[in-house]
Amino acid sequence: MFSFLNNIPQVTKNILLLNVLFFVLKFFFEGQEIDLDRTLGAYYFNSPLFQPFQAITHFFMHGGLMHIFLNMWLFIMLGANLERLWGPKRFFTFYIASALGAFILYNIIGVYQIEQLKTSLTANQIDLDTFNNIIKNSSSQSELLSNAKNYLLSLPDISISSLDQIQKYLSLTMTPLVGASGAVFGILAAFAILFPNTEFLLYFAIPVKAKYLVGAYFLWELYQSFNGTEGDNVAHLAHVGGAIVGAAIILFWRKNDKQNFW
Repeated sequence: MFSFLNNIPQVTKNILLLNVLFFVLKFFFEGQEIDLDRTLGAYYFNSPLFQPFQAITHFFMHGGLMHIFLNMWLFIMLGANLERLWGPKRFFTFYIASALGAFILYNIIGVYQIEQLKTSLTANQIDLDTFNNIIKNSSSQSELLSNAKNYLLSLPDISISSLDQIQKYLSLTMTPLVGASGAVFGILAAFAILFPNTEFLLYFAIPVKAKYLVGAYFLWELYQSFNGTEGDNVAHLAHVGGAIVGAAIILFWRKNDKQNFW
């Protein structure tokens, strides 16, 4: 175990250990009935649950074992090579920029959707201040649903369309973004640009060049961002954002730093 860690460059190793630490803490606090995903996951900027620190903490949180395994496997496999190539400072800058870029792009459509819902709900006599206070002050999902139900029952008349809008508003404002996937997609894009002809074994058997595999993966995530199944719990737009920011940084560095670029 320790010999494996010793072979990983310093920044890559530290980010890996932080992700594992947060993952362990998540399950420890679950035993104390504390939901770290709710606290440290990131919400849309105009959600009543958004806090500025979440822009950083969310990419150290993961939903489950397979989520963190896949992210960290790709991160170590490709990120370690990029850190050895660039050095720790440039690699760390790239990682953080890709993660934050993914988060910003993820917000663009969600923030707009929430604002549209706010306008519609206000027009239907829903007191959003009261509703947002219910969201902020409920300590658990079950308590929130109970409080929201009691509030809605207190309203004299409410239409089916308003109920549907409230359900969507709850989903958008209360579902946290977790995971390092945005940063990992930035790393994937960087690797595909720098080493386009490196071959990966798809399904451990089919050799595919990085430029084709990552390109196809990006197009799939782009398609899923706008046409995917609602409620699949995957932040496809964050993946797209990480890849776009990662590619943009690489192209900028390549253009402006030819002597120290590869």
